[in-house]
Amino acid sequence: MKKLSDYAGRQWPADVLDNSIKGQVVAIPAIQDGICQRCGSRASEKLPSGQLYCRGCVGIGRLDAGQLLVRCPAQSGFPKSENGGLVWQGHLQPRQEEVSKALLAAYKERRDILVHAVTGAGKTEMIFPLLAAALAEGGRVCLATPRIDVVNELYPRLSAAFAVTIGKYHGREEKEAANEQLVLATTHQLLKFYQAFDLLIIDEVDSFPYAGSPQLHFAAKNAVKETGCRVFLTATPTSDLLAEVKKGNLAIVRLNRRFHGGLLPVPRLDFYVRPFLRGGRLHPKLARQIVKAVKAGHPLLVFVPRIAEIPAYLAAVKAIKDLGPVRQAGVHAQDPDRLEKVEAFRKGKLDLLLTTTILERGVTFKHVWVIIIAADDAIYPPASLVQIAGRVGRDKDDQTGLVLFCYHKYTRAMREAIRQIKEMNGK
Repeated sequence: MKKLSDYAGRQWPADVLDNSIKGQVVAIPAIQDGICQRCGSRASEKLPSGQLYCRGCVGIGRLDAGQLLVRCPAQSGFPKSENGGLVWQGHLQPRQEEVSKALLAAYKERRDILVHAVTGAGKTEMIFPLLAAALAEGGRVCLATPRIDVVNELYPRLSAAFAVTIGKYHGREEKEAANEQLVLATTHQLLKFYQAFDLLIIDEVDSFPYAGSPQLHFAAKNAVKETGCRVFLTATPTSDLLAEVKKGNLAIVRLNRRFHGGLLPVPRLDFYVRPFLRGGRLHPKLARQIVKAVKAGHPLLVFVPRIAEIPAYLAAVKAIKDLGPVRQAGVHAQDPDRLEKVEAFRKGKLDLLLTTTILERGVTFKHVWVIIIAADDAIYPPASLVQIAGRVGRDKDDQTGLVLFCYHKYTRAMREAIRQIKEMNGK
């Protein structure tokens, strides 16, 4: 049977007459004055019984006016430890060291801070000293990110760097609640916490679904103790964060170079008049670009705007005569084999991976090249294009590579993405 202490800093729904509610916890009406107390949304939908319920956070379990929201107080502190369990033997570059020191200073003052760092800057390693400092003094820490793929990529890296138990939580793995000192989770999981963390680090804050979600912003604020603070990590800051910086409510530190000191790859433009795919065959020029990339020995990520297009493009790639046998696959958010395919690509078991924007950020593949088909599609805002370009050249021994924007119309988003990349490179 689970101990109540396993639920420290958590919140969950319960029926009003639930006899399991103990005196050590706090229970409040789940919906107060029409507002959901878990995600902050206005509850306007009604059940057949007439009771209001919240649609804003229904994805993690329905919350209605007939329920209570039970909150278990957070643990006052974990045992102090030497260096917070950090066993990482790596070293930060001077620019990374400056960012790390700024983060430590902000944490000491319990001040929220934004890290604006280019893709491939080594943000994960830069936060290791901060994590170690918070853990060493007995603080509870959460590293949250919007996407499951990023959680799965970060978990082995954190596990190798810290000799502590790490709680890993996302919607595709069943895991019982536990009171781990270090938590790695998707931002949706923050809805299950209340004033739990002394330090909350949110990676890729400009990414869907966190960006533009009032519910997840509400959860991120609620999950931190009143004495705690937050760190926001991104390569493409959102306007609301920059506005908070301008108001003086949020500190900022910038890093415009990758960990190896190299520049961001500037995308090449490839204009097309005829369709990219017609009659089951790729445009000859596009086919040549794919052949050239694969035969150069680089794993190739090919981005397409929509899930429904992946099977047709896979068949068309297979039909390219000059390509020969190629190990390829397609992956998207609803793919049940998504994690296995991504790992196979990472390990070099696939030559080409057709994908949607699920792999635009937060994942690292050595020596990868990138082609974006229909880079002029509205699904690609500037931040998305910058992030996709940032998959290339992340290895210190391979700092350049192909980023190809294939398009019919040169869009404002494409122009802005290239401007941002050149601006960061020029500083």
